[in-house]
Amino acid sequence: MRVTVIGCSGSFPGPDSPASSYLIEADGYALVLDLGNGALGSLQRFRSLYEIDAVCISHLHADHCLDLCGYWVARTYRPGGPPPPIPVYGPADTAARMARAYDLDPVPGMSGTFDFRTLRRGTQEIGPFRVTAALMPHPVEAYAFRIEHNGKTLAYSGDTGASDDLVEIASGADLFLCEASFLDGPGLPSELHLTAREAGEHAARAEVGRLVLTHLVPWNDADLSLKEAKASPYGGDIELARVGARYTL
Repeated sequence: MRVTVIGCSGSFPGPDSPASSYLIEADGYALVLDLGNGALGSLQRFRSLYEIDAVCISHLHADHCLDLCGYWVARTYRPGGPPPPIPVYGPADTAARMARAYDLDPVPGMSGTFDFRTLRRGTQEIGPFRVTAALMPHPVEAYAFRIEHNGKTLAYSGDTGASDDLVEIASGADLFLCEASFLDGPGLPSELHLTAREAGEHAARAEVGRLVLTHLVPWNDADLSLKEAKASPYGGDIELARVGARYTL
C-alpha cells in the first residue's frame, strides 16, 4: 500500500499546500481520500484524473470535499466522452450537497458522473482495501478511517476533537495521519479539532508505528506544532505532512 500526500493544509489552502487529500494505491487500484479545495490540481502531479477508481470523503466541509466540483467537470466533459462513473463514498447528504455547490438541479446532480454511496460506521471493502469508518466528534457528520491491505494499516483521523474511538480506529496502525489544527492555548473549543500535542497523545494510546501531523492551518507555526507533538507521550517517529510525501506500507 502506497500513501501520497496530495494536500495537507487545514481549513483552507496554504501557500505550500492545497487542503486535505491523500492518494492510496495498491494492486493497481487508486483511492482518493478527501478532495479539498485546491487538491485537484495537485492530484494530477501523481496520477491521471481518469485513473482514479474511487473517492472517499470524510465529511462535507469545503476543505475536504469542494474539489469534487472540478473533478465532476473534468470527468463529465472529457474530450472523447466521459469515463464510466466511479464510486464516491461520503456522508448521507453528499450527492445533494455537491449538486448545490455547483448550482445543479438535485436530480440528476452529479450522479451521472459519480456513483454516490453512503458511508456508515463499520467495515466495508473498497477495491483491495478493507476500510473501517468511525464517527468522530465534529460539528458535522465526520468520519475517521482505518484502511487495511496485505497486513498493513493506515489510519486517518479526518477532522475530530479528542476521541476514544479515534484511538480504537488507529490502534496498532503502521501510519497515522492525524490532524493537528490547534496549538496549545487557553479557550480552545471542544469537539472540533486536535492540538498537535493531543495528536501525539492519541498516537501514544493507539501505539501506532509512525505519526504524520496533517490538517496544518496556514496561520500556525508548523515547527511549533511538531515541537508540541514531540513533547507528548508518543515516542515514535513524528513528522509534518508535506505535499508529495510518499509512504510505502
